[in-house]
Amino acid sequence: MNVPNKPSRPSSAWAVAVLLLAATCSRAFGQGVDIDVLDPPGLAEGTNKLGPALGAAGHAPFGPSSGGVVGGRAGPSVTRAPLNSATPTAALRRLEAQPDFKVRAIPEAAVPAYGALELPPAEVPIGPENGYTLDDAVQLLVDRNLELIALRFEVPMADADVLTAGLRSNPVFYADAQLIPYGSYSALRPGGQQQYDVNVTHPLDVNLKRKARAAAARVARSAVEAQLQDAVRNQIDNLYTVFVDVAAAELTLEYSRKYQEGITRLLAINEDLLEKKQIPEDPVFTLRAQQDVSRVQVREAEQALARNTRALARLLNFPREQAASLRIRDKLRDDRPIPMTEGELIDMALERRPDLQAQRVGLQRAHADVRVAQKERLQDLYLLYQPYTFQDNRQSGVEGAYSWALGVTAPMPIYNRNQGNIARAKLNATQTRVELDHAVRLVQDDVADAVQEFELSRQAVIDTETDVLPSARRVRDAAYRRWQGGETNIMEFLESQREFNEHVRAYRDAIVRHRRAVLDLNTAVGARLLP
Repeated sequence: MNVPNKPSRPSSAWAVAVLLLAATCSRAFGQGVDIDVLDPPGLAEGTNKLGPALGAAGHAPFGPSSGGVVGGRAGPSVTRAPLNSATPTAALRRLEAQPDFKVRAIPEAAVPAYGALELPPAEVPIGPENGYTLDDAVQLLVDRNLELIALRFEVPMADADVLTAGLRSNPVFYADAQLIPYGSYSALRPGGQQQYDVNVTHPLDVNLKRKARAAAARVARSAVEAQLQDAVRNQIDNLYTVFVDVAAAELTLEYSRKYQEGITRLLAINEDLLEKKQIPEDPVFTLRAQQDVSRVQVREAEQALARNTRALARLLNFPREQAASLRIRDKLRDDRPIPMTEGELIDMALERRPDLQAQRVGLQRAHADVRVAQKERLQDLYLLYQPYTFQDNRQSGVEGAYSWALGVTAPMPIYNRNQGNIARAKLNATQTRVELDHAVRLVQDDVADAVQEFELSRQAVIDTETDVLPSARRVRDAAYRRWQGGETNIMEFLESQREFNEHVRAYRDAIVRHRRAVLDLNTAVGARLLP
């Protein structure tokens, strides 16, 4: 006797599955806020022009999670939860590729070796009253420099990494239909009852790996901030170099113009004497040649000033059409002593240098990586909840049955307990400690070298002013008086003037060198000690 089949409800099963999928997606989308950050200018997708993060251990390619699939039959169906669903490898790779903010150092520009017939007053600042001071230039650099603007994008990207590291892993939705025959079952070809399943597998971070990853990402963000501060310090050092180049070019141009004015004045006097038949032609020809040389010197000094001004405008992000009008105002000469002892300066540098702060935070990051690697010894457990299972018993002539299932899938840490990555992270922490000690030694030597150069250059300025220049001036003035009194000709005076010009050039080079030494000391200490 044939028993009529009762209608099954597979359509209701799929409706429940769709509802569960929608609920799961809505919860996943609500794990964290979205961060919209503009792309940094000049970076193509997938590229990183910067180096590795300080203290980043990296991860070996053979970690505990290899992208496998958890099998097992906790209920009437099978979960498909990937082993690495709880390990945001993209976030880890991003943390391994943090920047080190390398700023290219700008070399000092060559200063033309031209002198003057007289020194400009040492106390008079260089440049017009409305020119940009060094303080003005530093503020403009911090606000407008394109390289620093690009590097600032690393901080919100680090914020995004913190968000990514703190995200929970997504649950896995799975639905299937089993024992569906090709054709139909019969007495000659029997088969089991058809079955329809819906389940959700949720990862359980029982070892708190997510918390450890988030802590490591926060430390990495602190390292990024410290590295950005060091990039600002290095870029300000570049500004010091270019700013002094411009000031030295301004001083050289002033010297060259004074030289040209003096030669022109001497030439006019000697041409008048030649017309009166009081001197021979040779001095006039010599002065005319020197006048031609002075014109070339002025043009080259103007070109050097324009070139260095363009470099300064580029650092301050001035429009190219406004670069020629950029002027500075600075007092090159400064003979004030160092306000602190060398030991006090070294202590200040060890406390305030941002590169050392970045190294210290990098050591914290290395220890945080050790904790992450230790947490990765135990992978996530997976909780399987199967709220809907329908077994179709129509072929047996009875009503279909509904059921539910609950199960746990747990990896067994027998062979792989992340031993390699733990050992690697510990070694990296030791390596970072050694690098920090080396950085401390370099900072100490930097400050000591800067102090020595400061003292030497300052003493050179003082000695040139008090001894060398007065003696050279007395020799030149005596030669001038002898020439005026008719005891000698103009050639002897020009020779003494040439020697005086050499000392003037040496004095100019000494005050430029000391100005650089003052600013180099600021960079070495990491603080503005002297203007």
